[in-house]
Amino acid sequence: MHDFARLLKESWTLVEEDRERLSGHFYARLFLLDPELRKLFPVEMTGQGDRILDAIVTATQVVDDPESFEEYLRSLGRDHRKYHVDAAHYETMGVALLDALRSTAGDGWNLEYDQAWRDAYAAITEKMLAGAAADENPPYWHAEVLTHERHGPDTAVLTVRALQHPLSWKAGQYVSVEVPRHLPRVWRTYSVANAPNDDNVLEFHVRTPVGAGWVSGALVRRTKPGDLIRVAAPMGSMTLDRDSTRDILCVAGGVGLAPVKALVEELTAWNRTRWVHVFYGARTADELYGLAGLEELVAVHPWLSVTPACSDDPDFDGEQGDISDVVTRYGPWTAHDCYVSGSAPMVRATLRALAEDDVPPPHIRYDTFGNL
Repeated sequence: MHDFARLLKESWTLVEEDRERLSGHFYARLFLLDPELRKLFPVEMTGQGDRILDAIVTATQVVDDPESFEEYLRSLGRDHRKYHVDAAHYETMGVALLDALRSTAGDGWNLEYDQAWRDAYAAITEKMLAGAAADENPPYWHAEVLTHERHGPDTAVLTVRALQHPLSWKAGQYVSVEVPRHLPRVWRTYSVANAPNDDNVLEFHVRTPVGAGWVSGALVRRTKPGDLIRVAAPMGSMTLDRDSTRDILCVAGGVGLAPVKALVEELTAWNRTRWVHVFYGARTADELYGLAGLEELVAVHPWLSVTPACSDDPDFDGEQGDISDVVTRYGPWTAHDCYVSGSAPMVRATLRALAEDDVPPPHIRYDTFGNL
C-alpha cells in the first residue's frame, strides 16, 4: 500500500501545476467518448466542471488511509447519485482520466504510474458504486424555502424544509444544493447551520461576492420563501466525538459560522462537562451577523464562551486582528478538540497556528469553502 500511495502522489506532481490543461483534456475526451454525458453537466462549465475530477484526485490522496478512503468514497458515491451517474459512466470517465493524465504528464509518465492509477480508479469506482447502491434515500430531496433573511448586500440566512422523505444529517456536515429554477445542473456545497431536528428543517448561511453569479448569487439575491430547491445527501466528517472528554475549541470565519453553530446547538442538548470556546471572526462588526444568536446561547449555557474579533474595524469594541491570530492569544489548545471553518486562507492560517501550538492532528477537524 505504501508503494501504491507513493506512485500516485509522485505521479501527481507531474500534472498538478497544469490542472487547467488536465481538466480540459479530461472533459474534452469524456464528451467525445460519450456525447450524452454532456447533458449531466451545467451549460457553463467554468468553476463547476472540475467537481468530479477534484473528487477523484482527492480520493487518490487518501488511499494510504484505508478508513478515510472507504468513508470518503462511499459518501461520495451516495452524493454523486444526484448527477445520475451509473457504472457505465464511471468506466468512460476512467478512460478519459488516464488519457488526460498521460497527455498532461508527457515524457515523465511511465507504466508503473499508469497501473497505479488504473488500480486506484478501479478501487474508487467500486467503493463509490457500493455506497450508492447501499443508500435507500432518494438521490436528492426537494426542499421548500421557509425563510430568507438578508444581512447586508452579500449574505443571507435561509431555512428550508426537505419534502417527502426524512433527511438525516449530523451537526457539522454539509450538503450539495441546486437552484433548478435559475441554475439547473449546477450544485454547490453548503454547511448545515443547525443541529438535526424532527421537522426536516435545514438552515444555510450563504455569502456571495457582490456581482457574482452561480448558486450562491441565486440563493442570496433571487431566492424567496415558497421557492423550491434541491438538497443532496449529507457529507463531511467535521462532527462531534461524543466519546471524547476533551474541551472544545471552535474557530469560525464569516459564514464559516454555519457548521460551528450546528455543533454548538447539538452540544446544548447533552453537554454538561466540556468547556466550549467559540472564536468568531469577520472583517467588520456588521459582518458578525450571527453574534447575537451566539450570545443568547452563552446566557443560557455556562460552559459556553464566545470571543468575536474584527480584522478591519478599528471601532469594534472587542478583539482586533485575524481570527487565527486572536486564537493564539488565548491558548494553549493542546488538550482540546478543535473545529475550524471558513475561507481557505483563514483555515490555512488557523491550522498553522494550531500546529505551532502542538495540537495533535487527529484532534483537529475543519471545513472550508475554497481549495486548501
